[in-house]
Amino acid sequence: MKRTAAVIVTYNRKAMLQRCLRALCTQTAGVPELWVIDNASTDGTAELVAQLNLPTMHYYNTGKNLGGAGGFACGIRQAACSGAEYLWIMDDDCLPEPDALQQLLLADAELDGQYGWLSSRALAPDGKDQPMNLQRSTPYKDLASFAGPRQPAVMASFVSLFLRSSTVQRFGLPIAEFFIWSDDWEYTRRISRSMPCYVIPASRVVHAMQNATVVNIATDTPDRWPRYRYFYRNDVVLYRREGLRGWLWLIAKDTWHSVQVLRRGPQKCKRLGIIWRGFFAGVNFHPIVHGLPTQEQ
Repeated sequence: MKRTAAVIVTYNRKAMLQRCLRALCTQTAGVPELWVIDNASTDGTAELVAQLNLPTMHYYNTGKNLGGAGGFACGIRQAACSGAEYLWIMDDDCLPEPDALQQLLLADAELDGQYGWLSSRALAPDGKDQPMNLQRSTPYKDLASFAGPRQPAVMASFVSLFLRSSTVQRFGLPIAEFFIWSDDWEYTRRISRSMPCYVIPASRVVHAMQNATVVNIATDTPDRWPRYRYFYRNDVVLYRREGLRGWLWLIAKDTWHSVQVLRRGPQKCKRLGIIWRGFFAGVNFHPIVHGLPTQEQ
């Protein structure tokens, strides 16, 4: 097997991380290199990784919580610079089925590398499709079908995303400044604007996420409201690149979320403030896309 680096970002979920690593170690294509990027967990994650003593393990503690976006940017950078040919990206609550990697490698061979990225089908623990991870056939529409050996897509999550290091060299890293949310959508859309990308339905993973809901402050729990400032801000960076239609989509989405807030739940003014402060923060938010370092660096 060509060098494949599985990049896993984790934060204070050592039991879930252990399940993810166990699934990676039973891949029929062989065990990939394991790159665990720890966002400064305080639950004994470092001790767990040391006890596992896996031969293909690379462990890196970021020193502080960089969020999912910062963690993935860090992990992709390190794994790509290590010389790995393929990168397989996932959260710590992603549980790949035994042949998940094999199916991605088969698709890579069939396409002769002529693609930007490949994405697995993400299931909930009950076997249904995980709504949080449905890929997009357009920037505005979820994938309609998982029929056939592959389906074209333009956006996907970081729950089992597969790409070549040469693609990272060309398009750069995810935007670490996003912290959380939309970093995966922005990154995959950045690539799909220039290269064909695909969902591989035969490659399946279980995303055992704790909060299996779509991202919407109108329906989410109060403890999660503060993080929504990143979602509404980051989406502006993502969709303004689509031109007028992207702006219209943003305004329609945020207006619809506002209407939903007004119809239900407490602290309506607080939640409306998060939505629209996030939107206007995004208008003035122009993060830098960083590339891989050159050999001289």
